[in-house]
Amino acid sequence: MAQSMTTFLCLSLVVVVVRFLGLSEAQKQVPAMYVFGDSLVDVGNNNHLKISIAKANFPHNGVDYAGDKPTGRFSNGKNFADFIAEKAGLVASPPPYLSFVSNKSNEAFPITGVSFASGGAGIFNGTDERYRQSLPLPKQVNYYSTVYEDLVQQLGSADAQNHLSKSLFTVVVGSNDLFDYFKSGSDVSKKSTPQQYVDSMLTALKQELKSLHDFGGRKYVIAGIGAVGCCPSERNQNKNEECHEEENQMALKYNEGLKSMLKGLKSELKGDMNYSYVDVYGIFDSFIRTPSNFGFTEVKAACCGLGNLKAQVPCVPVATYCSNRSDHIFWDLYHPTEATARILVDIVFGDSQQSGVPMNIEQLIAA
Repeated sequence: MAQSMTTFLCLSLVVVVVRFLGLSEAQKQVPAMYVFGDSLVDVGNNNHLKISIAKANFPHNGVDYAGDKPTGRFSNGKNFADFIAEKAGLVASPPPYLSFVSNKSNEAFPITGVSFASGGAGIFNGTDERYRQSLPLPKQVNYYSTVYEDLVQQLGSADAQNHLSKSLFTVVVGSNDLFDYFKSGSDVSKKSTPQQYVDSMLTALKQELKSLHDFGGRKYVIAGIGAVGCCPSERNQNKNEECHEEENQMALKYNEGLKSMLKGLKSELKGDMNYSYVDVYGIFDSFIRTPSNFGFTEVKAACCGLGNLKAQVPCVPVATYCSNRSDHIFWDLYHPTEATARILVDIVFGDSQQSGVPMNIEQLIAA
């Protein structure tokens, strides 16, 4: 009788554990997320670049983040990547790749994903790479290949491929390439027309996406470039504080090309990839045109900084910052507040409209 009772209790425990594990898997919509891009999604990689000036590991950044401390995010709190990870059911955002490399740790990379995003990064290799101020996209993809090899060692080739086929590959990049084009005295704008430059950006991005596909990537969240001409830094350059329309028009030109490129790439790969193109420009335009619909009251000035529109001095420790961050679209002269990032992800994750093409992120995960 005692033995029967013991067997019954053991079996009951097994059932409870199995059910618990099954629930956990159901809640976790994706096994991992791999993040590529610039300061909009950097979670601390630039902290480990010793001579980089493109950092956010000081106050007042992170004032609303857990622990009230700067983490390297160019925000008062969480960013775009954090909220996607949260909505996709991951326990935490993918950690910065360089946090493992810089510490010379022998531990395996987490199978829940890694972030390669770097403030100041662009699609092209450039001066940021030369002076080690950031990790441009080609270097990020190269670093991912080492994580891929580590994952194959951990799981075996077949299981690694299965794992990656269900994971999200989030790519948010391109704004810095446009800023470089319009930079005063830039040779780039003298050598190519806006259309030629955009075409070269798309050709370079396509090559990196194909490399990610070679290393197992099948589901992509690809963000278009936002209304970069409406950043406080760009408005501050106009006497009337209006948006820099040339930059915005070039962003729109790029975004149209990006949608076409992604559609063609899927066809080229015989449908062996799915993606959600995120219309960041359209959403930001709505924030700026009808701010009250989203709880915003300040669309021009940054929350943290100094000078006109708080855009003449970045968000450094001597700068001042607003008391109500949730009513500002911009945290500093370039980057959105946590509130902006949260609302944007809420929209693109499950929106049935055209903010996600050809599907929203929720549909991408289920595909």
